Amino acid sequence: MNTNPHESRGPSETQHITLRGPAELADALPFMLGFHPNDSVVLVALHGEHGRFGGRVRLGIPRSPQEWPSTAEHLAECLVDGCARRGTRPDGIVVFLCQDPEPGETGRRTMERLRPFAQRLRTACGELDIPVYEVLCISDGLYFSYCCPDTRCCPPDGTPLALTGTSVMAASAAYAGIQVRGSLREMQARLKPRETPGDDRQRTALNAAAAVIVPKILDGPPGQGREEVRETTLKLAREMLRRFGRPSAEGEGLERTPVAGLPRRTGTAESDAADDARITPDEAAALILGLQDRETRDRAAEWMEGRDARAALRLWGALARRCVAPYGEHAAAPLTLAGWVAWSTGDEPAARVALGLALEADPQYVFARLLHQACNEGLDPESLRSCLRAEREGREAAAAKARRGARRVRPGARARAAQPLKRSAPAGKRSGPAGRKSGQAENGIGAAGSARPGGAGRVFRDAGARRSGQRGTRSGR
Repeated sequence: MNTNPHESRGPSETQHITLRGPAELADALPFMLGFHPNDSVVLVALHGEHGRFGGRVRLGIPRSPQEWPSTAEHLAECLVDGCARRGTRPDGIVVFLCQDPEPGETGRRTMERLRPFAQRLRTACGELDIPVYEVLCISDGLYFSYCCPDTRCCPPDGTPLALTGTSVMAASAAYAGIQVRGSLREMQARLKPRETPGDDRQRTALNAAAAVIVPKILDGPPGQGREEVRETTLKLAREMLRRFGRPSAEGEGLERTPVAGLPRRTGTAESDAADDARITPDEAAALILGLQDRETRDRAAEWMEGRDARAALRLWGALARRCVAPYGEHAAAPLTLAGWVAWSTGDEPAARVALGLALEADPQYVFARLLHQACNEGLDPESLRSCLRAEREGREAAAAKARRGARRVRPGARARAAQPLKRSAPAGKRSGPAGRKSGQAENGIGAAGSARPGGAGRVFRDAGARRSGQRGTRSGR
């Protein structure tokens, strides 16, 4: 079987790696995902005569066995449909079940407990006329095969995984600059509340912010209350970006964007704690509540490139960690923004983790669903970046036009006010030209305001719908 981890980068950077047998398949999984999956079921599509790796889907293993049949069907359909939308149905599928043993349980016992789920996955793929070539269970540092009957290569008690860095996949990944950044559990923990003594202060700040912000959005004058919250939130977010982007903070926080082929430097729990200290509970609460507005969130998504992206990624991660109970659902907005920036800067593993957590916080969060699907299908984020750039340029052009119109009106008004009374025309004649000029200025401002192309939210939904085949939505999410 061959895998091409740089397939989307063009033929000049293509690197083929041949994997032979279950052992090398098990060792390759973290490099395919970018992290060690915990408590996960992963399906990988195979294409062509030599089994070239294609699309893949990952989901947490349901705790209840009653959910296994529907989960198996859903995963098989998602993988096959996604491959078909990209042009070819898979010729085969490899399945991985990764779960640590429960207390008092061995790796083999975990494998036996998951065997019915493995069988459900095989039959679900078979019902779609796609054969499953291998199903591996990875648990307690061992791998087990549900398909291989040869006890010489796949003994019933499991086979130890290869030592880190000793396999052909590890060597090829190191040469290509691909890193495995810990486990899925560790990556998720960096985006979740820490349950520290400071949670009570953050909860109090969120309650106070909600009492002020929510009535402005819901009960304020039509359009004015929401607009006031939007401008206040964006102004505070820009200040936070400057704070997180100062030179002394360089290198802290979540994963940084690779520059000129240099390896990605991964943040630590210590650097996350330093980021948390940069924002007060009141500031975090105001931003979390303000980002619940769809247009505010879409405007914040424009910070997706260069230094803004690095600072924004750390800011959104810090805000996600501040969404303490009972505000867990509010984390969907900063988590989705973190996923978008990670995907936009080429960090697909981090993007999938953040977007997966966003959907756990709110399964119906439309922006996260569209981005998660686009990221999993290997689409290019440049189309969305182009839409956001056009949105920002259109808004800036409209604001500049409005300012120019206002400057043209004010000098004339001052000149008329300074005219001697003896030169004043009758009221009827005097008001006509002034009225026309005023009307033209107002029309100009109105036209500039209306030139705004419908909001970034619509651009996101339309672009996402065009790329993913889904219709847009008018949901507030």
